[in-house]
Amino acid sequence: MDMSQVLPEECLAHIISYTSPPDACRCALVSRNFQSAADTDVVWKGFLPSDLDEIISSSPASSSSQLTALSKKELYFHLCNNPLLVNNGIRSFALEKHGGKKCYMIGARGLSIIWGDTPSYWTWKPLPDESRFSEVAELRYVWWLEVKGWIDAKILSPKTTYAAYLVFKLTDSTSGFDKRLVELSVTFEGSAGEEKHHVFLDVPPEYDMPPLPRERSDGWMEVEMGEFFYDSEDVGSVVACLKEVDNYTTKNGLIIEGIEFRPKEGK
Repeated sequence: MDMSQVLPEECLAHIISYTSPPDACRCALVSRNFQSAADTDVVWKGFLPSDLDEIISSSPASSSSQLTALSKKELYFHLCNNPLLVNNGIRSFALEKHGGKKCYMIGARGLSIIWGDTPSYWTWKPLPDESRFSEVAELRYVWWLEVKGWIDAKILSPKTTYAAYLVFKLTDSTSGFDKRLVELSVTFEGSAGEEKHHVFLDVPPEYDMPPLPRERSDGWMEVEMGEFFYDSEDVGSVVACLKEVDNYTTKNGLIIEGIEFRPKEGK
């Protein structure tokens, strides 16, 4: 017996709302009645963050008006594929496609970059065809490199393992990053332990040990800085840090778009 012929649409929608976004999409393929139920706002509202209205309200007015005109399903997939600028444009917000978990990127202007306001060391410039943010930071010349990003854990999705990723590019004239490993770490602010690991941002030909930078679908490179589990307790802020401070190797040609916090794949 076809359940969709027995149960009214609102009952089917209520049942489907207890599944997941991929399951709801699969249900829509079963029959026309299932599709009608699976596409309703009742189903997709449950897959969206409960504070989404507040998040959208911190985006530009033009973006807010466009998003409110979408159905809940359309809104879900729009946010999966089109990061939304929030917090005066220094952060972006998106959804992880399979589970609707929150993803945030802190743009370069929202990071703490040592000597970042010194023009002889760093240049700030727009890359409108490449970056979601109005400006990125390009390293001109330093010995001491230190970049930090903070995010309040309570704005993330609870009971979730997250990872932080440095999102960057290297110029054609880059130097120093194939000679010295940079130190990456992620920790809860004020915690005693801090796990660190070291990577080459500009990978030497003979280097084949993970973790390695990889190219993203948006054309930028990323490297994982570390991971953490957020269990919905009042744990404060998470700090992601990049360092290379040996003072013996000059470095240049690093372009930083931001640091992204998103759910760890496979966890």
